[in-house]
Amino acid sequence: MLKYSKSIKITIMKNKILLNCFFGLFLVIIIIYQTNAQIYPEGHQQITFIDSSRSNRSIQTEIYYPAISAGESTPFASGQFPLIVFGHGFVMAWSAYQWIWDSIVPHGYIMAFPRTEGSISPSHSNFGLDLAFLNDFIKTENTNSSSFFYQHVATESAIMGHSMGGGASFLAAENNTNLTTLINFAAATTTPSSITAAAFVTVPTLVFIGENDGVAPPTTNQIPMYDSCASQCKTRITILGGGHCYFANTNTYCSIGEGTTSPQPTITRDEQHIRTFYMLKPYLDYMLKNDAISGATFLSRLTSNTDISYVRDCTTSGENLNFNNKDENFKCYPNPAKNYIEIQTEQFELPATLSIFDITGREVMNKIILHKTEKFSIEYIDAGSYFVSISNKNAMKTQKLIKE
Repeated sequence: MLKYSKSIKITIMKNKILLNCFFGLFLVIIIIYQTNAQIYPEGHQQITFIDSSRSNRSIQTEIYYPAISAGESTPFASGQFPLIVFGHGFVMAWSAYQWIWDSIVPHGYIMAFPRTEGSISPSHSNFGLDLAFLNDFIKTENTNSSSFFYQHVATESAIMGHSMGGGASFLAAENNTNLTTLINFAAATTTPSSITAAAFVTVPTLVFIGENDGVAPPTTNQIPMYDSCASQCKTRITILGGGHCYFANTNTYCSIGEGTTSPQPTITRDEQHIRTFYMLKPYLDYMLKNDAISGATFLSRLTSNTDISYVRDCTTSGENLNFNNKDENFKCYPNPAKNYIEIQTEQFELPATLSIFDITGREVMNKIILHKTEKFSIEYIDAGSYFVSISNKNAMKTQKLIKE
């Protein structure tokens, strides 16, 4: 058996520590490189908006936004940012969703949380109208030189909600095309009916479900809303083992209610947050920031993520990912194609992985690219729209492909 002196052991230990530190730093650098996005401090401001069309209804709202420094009423960071309006659950305050705004706002999003309809007898109709009003009004403030939001609100927006707010989000999106996408979590049926309203929702829609939701069971709440939804590109994601209240932070009223139901969540609240954000972030970045790589990431995660199950109905090319086919680093032709495609990777580091996904996110081809020009047979792939992606350890490029 080899024996080491004390000094040698200390040297080895120091080297291991340095190696671990280096490796940790390397991982941080890789993560920062891969996200390729600026992280902003969070600003906060409470604003009461007035809806003159409803007898000057007051809508007290908590606003979180990308700022130059964290704090109350600090100035906006430079740029225009997509808007997300979020509806709270039944007898739940906006503060129950801190995990969501802390996760989303630093990536360059404005979030607005109306505090209305928090009583034991809320008006679902008014809450839906509040969500729709904030979505419309805050975006118009982008051109108001006297507004706090002046030149900081992008044209893209989403209406979100949880539980009661999720059902109200369908009411807000009914016959409404002044939003880019609708997203909700454990949506509960409302009065008037969110299931009926969903039949008049045409924007792209993403519905999150907790598999073990005993408060608003999926079979009588989210699934009928999803099935009724008229959107030509809609997706529902079920967080396996997830619960109803776990889409929010700890909340006394929600927890008391959920504690009396069955089934109970079989994952932790933190696990549910992580699994939700893993799917939500690339969807937001594609839908609200037109980031094609994030769109491909979202589709890929739908099929590869074992923590979820999903259903996706996307029937028109108008809602498909709008990839740029003129990237000189990556050429795929002919396009449209019948029997084969040729891939040219002039300035793309090899080896790389070629993946082809169908419109549901299912991977139909996976090959290794070793040469600058390679030909691949696609005879066995059905006719339709696909996404061709090449990736290496440093980058990912994606284009749209039509198979005839």
